[in-house]
Amino acid sequence: MPITSDDTARLSSGGWRSARLIIGVEMAERFAYYGISSNLITYLTGPFGESTAAAAANVNAWIGTLSFLPILWAFVADAFLGRFRTIVISSSLYILGLALLTFSTMIPSSCEDPSQLVSCASPLQVTLFFFSMYLVAIGQGGYKPCIKVFGADQFDGDDLEEAKAKSSFFNWLMFGICVSILSTRLVSSYIQENLSWSLGFGIPSVSMLLALLLFLFGTSSYRFSTDGGGKKNPFARIGRVFVEAVKNRRQHDFDISNPNKTLLLLPHQSSKQLRFLDRAANACDLDEIEDAKAVLKLVPLWITCLVYAIVYAQSPTFFTKQGATMDRSISPRLIVPAATLQCVTSLSIIIFIPIYDRLLVPFTRSFTQNPSGITMLQRIGTGIALSILAMVVAALYVIYGVADVFTMTGLQEFFYDQVPSELRSVGMALNLGIYGAGNFLSSFKISVIDRVTSQAGQTSWFDNDLNQAHRDYFYWLLACLSFIGLACYLWFAKSYVYNRPNTL
Repeated sequence: MPITSDDTARLSSGGWRSARLIIGVEMAERFAYYGISSNLITYLTGPFGESTAAAAANVNAWIGTLSFLPILWAFVADAFLGRFRTIVISSSLYILGLALLTFSTMIPSSCEDPSQLVSCASPLQVTLFFFSMYLVAIGQGGYKPCIKVFGADQFDGDDLEEAKAKSSFFNWLMFGICVSILSTRLVSSYIQENLSWSLGFGIPSVSMLLALLLFLFGTSSYRFSTDGGGKKNPFARIGRVFVEAVKNRRQHDFDISNPNKTLLLLPHQSSKQLRFLDRAANACDLDEIEDAKAVLKLVPLWITCLVYAIVYAQSPTFFTKQGATMDRSISPRLIVPAATLQCVTSLSIIIFIPIYDRLLVPFTRSFTQNPSGITMLQRIGTGIALSILAMVVAALYVIYGVADVFTMTGLQEFFYDQVPSELRSVGMALNLGIYGAGNFLSSFKISVIDRVTSQAGQTSWFDNDLNQAHRDYFYWLLACLSFIGLACYLWFAKSYVYNRPNTL
């Protein structure tokens, strides 16, 4: 049913009743995703028989594809299919990809000795494996931006109590995701390396199937947003504003006329910003111009948040390599895998989110009168500052996890709330795109630094011997860049005007 202010309708649909179900759906999907991605490079260099370089290149290409497909799917969801249908269709593709991936691991290897550094996979297995992996990427690309938006749609942002609940929803969604990630990293990796890769990939397939069934089970209780109903394609509307503004760029403000006199009745403070878009008023109405301004205002903040994403990209790489040099022995027979140290980040998030949601938010709310305690931009900035501290102390997992609670969750809420309501899937995709761009920038930066610092026989900052390498220099460089990025972020955040009054 549509989102409505009617109290009876609120009791019968949406709210926490539906949101809890969606958190469960997201937990099952994250268990499936990390069940294959966390240990993918081990499979490629082991049973699949690829070299480390080839395996790393394949994993990076796959993750890069994962990072940007949500933007394409979000266009489809917001302009044509709607979020509910997009989730169902993309989840079905996701499940099919996981099932084919599981089947590909059952094809017998052509190598008698799987430890050889040669490809042991038959052409059929190679084809089926990569087809299934990119089918998973396509499915995940459609599912990811829509499920969080659909969950937040279960709350009415115009109602004060539901606005508080919506902010809390993003916190508890993050909590559930981290519980799921922690579980799959402990369980799936052990099964894959010690029991069976087929079983290790099959369990994520079943988990994703359960996610879809659970999502469909709650259909009758969901609120279906009708924002933008009756309007033409939102991308065409916003694109038309930019085109008309460019065409009329030589006009002065006093030359702009509008038969409806809408520019004389601008009700939003945000209308005082980006006034050059008002030159489209001859051909576009007020709502279209305001939507275009809302999207354009996000660009500087999106760019300045890339520094956080670059720091975020270090966790599965250099943080893990650092862990490999530690004494990880719990007993003579039990040594903790280096990759398992990433669980500390998830564990710190699990511990801190209840503290943030139940203690910090009510405490700060008593001073700020803001339903969320602090504004979304303040939350994001706090996380960026904490990520700088994590670099200064050389990748402390606990600080890194607390930074995620502020910035990662804050970015999700910000890009949901501040885009035009009919473009919320695109907003969430833009949020995901920050991390995709951050991964690519991190990879590029590492390649350049490695080439420069290893010239003339010098030891690279990223030498395999940690005692000879200079990872500390790299972390200091990231800390300095993050500080500059934080300063730029604060500059743009200070002048940013929220689109909704309850976020001020």
